[in-house]
Amino acid sequence: MERRLMLSALGGAALGAARPPDAAAGRKQQAHPYFPDPVLVDQGGRRVRFYSDLLKGKIVVINMMYTVCTRICPSNIARLREVQARLGPRSGRDVHLYSLTLRPELDSPPALAAYARQFDVAPGWSFLTGRREDIDLVRRKLGFYDSDPVADADIANHTGALRLGNVDRERWLMMPNQTPAAQVVLAIDNLI
Repeated sequence: MERRLMLSALGGAALGAARPPDAAAGRKQQAHPYFPDPVLVDQGGRRVRFYSDLLKGKIVVINMMYTVCTRICPSNIARLREVQARLGPRSGRDVHLYSLTLRPELDSPPALAAYARQFDVAPGWSFLTGRREDIDLVRRKLGFYDSDPVADADIANHTGALRLGNVDRERWLMMPNQTPAAQVVLAIDNLI
C-alpha cells in the first residue's frame, strides 16, 4: 500500500501537464481537456456530471471508498468528517468534499446515504456512484490506481489517499488519509 500511495503522489503532479490533443474539427469538444465528464449519482439520487458539476470552478477534496470496507475507509471518512467540521460553513460553499465508491454495483444512492448518516456527514459532502466504467475512468484520471493490473483489480488494496485540487488554478496534490485534519485544512488553504 505504501508503494501505491507513493506512486499516486508522484503521478499526481502530472495531472495538469498531461493533456490530450484537441478534438478534430467537427467533433464535439469534451468539457475539459483532461478530466472526463461522465454522469454520476449522489447519495440523494441527484445526477451530476463529474467535471461540469463537481469540479469546474471548485476547490475539492476527493477520496475513494466503499460502504462495506472495514480496513481504511472508516478511519478515512472519520478524518474527513473532522476536516469538514474544521471547514465549518466553507464546506459545500468554498470547498467541496467527494467520496467515490469503488463498488458501484453495491453502493446505491440509498446505501451511500445510510453510510453518510452513519458518519454524521453534514451538507456539502457528496458520496457518489455510477457505472463501473465511469468510476474506473474517474479514479484513474485522479491517480487512484496501481500500475500493476493484478494489484489494481484487488479492491481491498485501494489506496488510503486524499486528492485535493483547485481546478481553475490547476493545482493538485495527494496526501495520506492519516494526515491530521488540521494539516488537510492547511493544504486546502494553500491551494487557494
